[in-house]
Amino acid sequence: MKSMWNVAVAVCIGAVAGFYFGQRMHEGGEVGKPVREARPAAQQPALPPGADVVYKVAVGNAPVKGDPEAKVTIIEFSDFQCPFCGRAIPVLKQVESRYGKDVRLAFKHNPLPMHPDAPYAARAAIAAGKQGKFWQMHDKLFDANIAQTPNGLKREAVDGMARDLGLDLERFHRDVDSQETKDQVEADQAQARALGASGTPYFYVNGQRIAGAQQFEQFKLVIDAALKRADAALARGVSRKDLYDSLVKDGQSGPPAPPPQQQAPPAAQAHNVELGADSPWMGAKNAKVTIVEFSDFQCPFCLKAEPTVRKILETYKGDVKVVWRNEPLPFHQNAMPAAKAALAAHKQGKFWEMHKLMFEHQQELSEPKYEEWAKQIGLDMNRWRRDKESPELATAIAADSRYGTQMGADGTPAFFINGRLVSGALPFETFKPMIDEEITKANAALKKGVKPEKLYEVLTAENVRSAGQAEQQMAAKIEVGSAPVLGPRSAPVTIVEWSDFQCPFCGRVEPTLQQIRDEYKGKIRLAWKNQPLSFHQNAMPAAEAALAAHEQGKFWEFHDELFKRQNELGPALYDDVAKKLGLDMNKFRTSIESHRHAPQIQADMTAGTAVGAGGTPTFFINGKKLVGAQPLDQFKQIIDAELASAVAKK
Repeated sequence: MKSMWNVAVAVCIGAVAGFYFGQRMHEGGEVGKPVREARPAAQQPALPPGADVVYKVAVGNAPVKGDPEAKVTIIEFSDFQCPFCGRAIPVLKQVESRYGKDVRLAFKHNPLPMHPDAPYAARAAIAAGKQGKFWQMHDKLFDANIAQTPNGLKREAVDGMARDLGLDLERFHRDVDSQETKDQVEADQAQARALGASGTPYFYVNGQRIAGAQQFEQFKLVIDAALKRADAALARGVSRKDLYDSLVKDGQSGPPAPPPQQQAPPAAQAHNVELGADSPWMGAKNAKVTIVEFSDFQCPFCLKAEPTVRKILETYKGDVKVVWRNEPLPFHQNAMPAAKAALAAHKQGKFWEMHKLMFEHQQELSEPKYEEWAKQIGLDMNRWRRDKESPELATAIAADSRYGTQMGADGTPAFFINGRLVSGALPFETFKPMIDEEITKANAALKKGVKPEKLYEVLTAENVRSAGQAEQQMAAKIEVGSAPVLGPRSAPVTIVEWSDFQCPFCGRVEPTLQQIRDEYKGKIRLAWKNQPLSFHQNAMPAAEAALAAHEQGKFWEFHDELFKRQNELGPALYDDVAKKLGLDMNKFRTSIESHRHAPQIQADMTAGTAVGAGGTPTFFINGKKLVGAQPLDQFKQIIDAELASAVAKK
């Protein structure tokens, strides 16, 4: 899912969409065990952010290469499909060559959700390791990564690598799919989360952290400092075999908790969500509470929400109806085919039977399984196959997904309880007070004479009005802050936009914004806030690149080029645009690779969610909210009113 559950999804450092940004990326000055005495600023070496703290990182059962009694242990958390992890490989080879027996390397897995081939590659490396060939498999996997070989990390290609290495393939396949192997990957990921290693690659050099694919010079600074600490420990009598444990034993076990902040609670959100002409539903026909769920059969959070939905229907039997609408996420390759198979079953009155089997066997989603389940629930197979492949069904699912995003369901699962939005796989106890409140309102409406079949319409409209008032109160707290701004500070109208460089709706509204910039030149000020959505894997790196350009005074030029070439988003485009704009390329790349602006982006996201800008694009025009890629007239209506008000006040 997205929105408030972004924190549950891992993000690729420099190639994200968001995911474990619950732990903030530090610019330095962290609380922890210092690795040296403070020196005058002129003598202070330029260590990477976070490298001035020692973390207690256990090697555990990670594969290790190098002298077991090396002075320096480098533990890497990595992802075989991450391009930045691939970029780090030549630097690590340089480290091995330069430091020889003084350094050993340990590898930990952190396959990220936006990399569909990464989990299998991780398990394949572990399986190869069980036959003594972890590092050989590691090298082959990264060779494919660096070469950007098409489908080079697909299961068939990785199995070919195992064959080339002379592995016992029967044992390899048994190990690669074993629960023990999956548990090892999950244990590595849990360790990464605990350390605040929110993406890949992350390195710990005798506990000193290096985030991202840094240059050799950055590694050298940290390794040289680590060697001095190691030599000092050896001089004190610490044995070589106990050296690493001794150096990290007093280290920090995770990132320091951020200081408590006084933040406004998230604004209530409610929308007049249509139920859909033929959406599957279950529960009471004329329910007091109607819950519209936007969901994805492959989403693990949607699976976690299933027991809660069942408990709601059991607890409120006769009072609640649940309506299913499809929002298959683009990075879940099985989500759209599963939605088609389920809706094809719906045409024969068997949606919920297919729905149940899909969630019970979520890890097995595939065309052969859909066929098996369709037969199991007694469908007319010829009709089911014809319906499943019909263009009409695909169009209906795509329309559901677009509509969900427009309504603010920018992730899965998303629930609208009589129009009131609840995002995520939250427990029953979170839903219960809201459902009880809605039932009380429904009872009052019935006493006033509202017909049962009109309850949803009446109660939803009431909730939308209440949420709108709350949002207007929140809007007064919107600040431009350090956002990139276009237009004079004295402009009578300020438009604050929360946007995403990969969002098609954000791209669609750009010509309208350009018209506004031209027509109201000197009268409006436009401020940009980042809200990279978790299912747009290029959104976070694009935001980082744009803010890196902002450092050199070229944000809006960079912004315009990204939207003109929205389908090309990626490192090659960022470099190309930066060169055309005449940016200092070393400064530009260093800014991106050090994730200098990650805290600002996260702050934008948090602030946006707090004022109800969880979806994109969302605009506040002098505090008045406008959601979506609206036509020019919608903007002009608010802008002209604000300009007239400004004149009247003079």
